[in-house]
Amino acid sequence: MKRKLTSALILLVLILTTYFFVFEYYASSPLIDSAKVESDTAQINLVKPDPTILYGMVVDSFQVAEHAVKRNQSISDILLAYNVSHQTIFQLANVAKNVFDVRKIAPNKKYTIIYQDNDSLPSARALVYEPNPEEYVVFNLKDSIKVYVEKRPVEVKEKAISGTIQSSLYEEILKNGGTPELVDLVADMYGWQIDFTKIYPGDQFKVIYTERTIEGKSVGIEEIIGAELIHYNNPFLSIAFDQGDGIDYFDEEGKSLRKAFLRYPVKFTRISSKYTKRRYHPVQKRYKAHLGTDYAAPTGTPIYAAGDGVILKARYEKFNGRNVKIRHNATYSTQYLHMSRIAKGIKPGSKVKQGQLIGYVGSTGLASGPHLCYRFWKNDKQVDALKVDLPPSEPIKEDYLSNFMRYKGYVKSKLDQVSYPEAESEVLMAKVK
Repeated sequence: MKRKLTSALILLVLILTTYFFVFEYYASSPLIDSAKVESDTAQINLVKPDPTILYGMVVDSFQVAEHAVKRNQSISDILLAYNVSHQTIFQLANVAKNVFDVRKIAPNKKYTIIYQDNDSLPSARALVYEPNPEEYVVFNLKDSIKVYVEKRPVEVKEKAISGTIQSSLYEEILKNGGTPELVDLVADMYGWQIDFTKIYPGDQFKVIYTERTIEGKSVGIEEIIGAELIHYNNPFLSIAFDQGDGIDYFDEEGKSLRKAFLRYPVKFTRISSKYTKRRYHPVQKRYKAHLGTDYAAPTGTPIYAAGDGVILKARYEKFNGRNVKIRHNATYSTQYLHMSRIAKGIKPGSKVKQGQLIGYVGSTGLASGPHLCYRFWKNDKQVDALKVDLPPSEPIKEDYLSNFMRYKGYVKSKLDQVSYPEAESEVLMAKVK
């Protein structure tokens, strides 16, 4: 028994001695800096994760819910669901008056609720509404009510696309990275030179333009710089140039690509009725003259002024419904009937520019469905808008001609650097060979 106890004591002493020497060795080793270890440990304990920032607010201690505004949903409907009182909503609407009209919250627009979840009763601390991709409205309820608008940083990039048309300009531009907005701009630019309903497979196009982007996503076209369209082997050049009245588009000789009037004042689905001296009226059930052109389009489709001019009238009438009439000069006037509503600021005496929004398609007055009845006067006599010989827009002025010619050369050199892709038929033929 004594021997076993002695052996155990000796073993314990050996273990303690070994541990002591090993500890001293590592503590004094140049490979390990004990002070640094303590410092690193302290730093690790002090490091905190970066806060989560959303719309400029720290949201780590809150819940976040993203939604789209429903049809007929108001700001009251949204906030009441997150236990904001009627009194607070009323105060918020008053604070917001000079910043953003809460009545303009529109269906399908994105909104975000930042809230606390207290015993399963969500309590909103902020509402963020996005009326468009470039800005958002913050309704901050956290401490005191604050309402402000923030703009996202927008980057403008120059882009170039080209294509060989197989079926339509629309499909080819989208296939090559363009947007529906770009299609509309190109179609409007060439609208008087080319009938895009008769586009020829094999026609080609190049477009150089600037695009607004947010976080790499397109939010709109800034402007078209220049374009070339080859239609039935004939090249049509377009150069954007400002000679003091805003951007317009000109051909190689400095002639305007536009007419003094838009070809169509609305983007329509079909012409439902043409100008005629005898037409069976679908509402009155009798034959009578129809001295206008009807463009069928969904309710709410924008209507644009066909040319520069002054508003003669903008009001509701029994048969014409909500309508606007514009006098463009001593020779020409146009009228736009059956609007669902007239655009803000359109009133008698106000000036409008070609392409300016003046109202929206509807079916007010004597109409059987949503459409625009477009009427055209020449020398105070109603004529067929589809057949009238319209004057061209102003060419490059003499004072600007030398500047235009230099700029045209610059744009043409940029267009020359953009190559046309091979048509699919040519690629297939090459593979067969």
